[in-house]
Amino acid sequence: MPPFFDHALRLTWMALLGCWLWSARSAKKATQQESLWIRICVCWLPLLVAMLLLGPGPWFGHSLLREQFVPHSTFVYSLGLGLAVCGATLAIYSRFLLGRNWSATVQLKQSHELITRGPYRMVRHPIYTGLLLLFLGNALMVGDWRGLLAVAIVFASFWRKLRVEESWLAAHFGESYSDYKSQTKPLIPAVL
Repeated sequence: MPPFFDHALRLTWMALLGCWLWSARSAKKATQQESLWIRICVCWLPLLVAMLLLGPGPWFGHSLLREQFVPHSTFVYSLGLGLAVCGATLAIYSRFLLGRNWSATVQLKQSHELITRGPYRMVRHPIYTGLLLLFLGNALMVGDWRGLLAVAIVFASFWRKLRVEESWLAAHFGESYSDYKSQTKPLIPAVL
């Protein structure tokens, strides 16, 4: 990958992680959360595997994972970087709107609020949408099948996580969450 695109992608990830770490300081205390074992195995481990899959190509030798699914070209790098930046921006903005209700794992917070403004008007989990776009953009820039495998792992992890979150939110907010759910899709407006 040309240095400009490599540096821009790294800055995109660093901006996201920096915002996450900075804003996590003011999150409300949890009143309910999954066990540590489930958080590690079902949330953090898949993300770690996905990040490793997007790591340096030489790690994967001459395996099928290193086979290209798109050409290494300026157009593909630009498209991938555009998706990554859009995804990070959506995730950061959505995280900002959640405010103190945000958590990295499945949790209910003290005085938990249902947020339905901004991108939450169109999808129930715009942070996941943004992160999936970021991973997809990164995968395009890598250009190898390992990138698509990373996206599939992240999608499966997020899909499981959002199903648990939705059951907890439905139990907590009752009919107001059911109404909200009937008007929005989980990840992609009007599609999924």
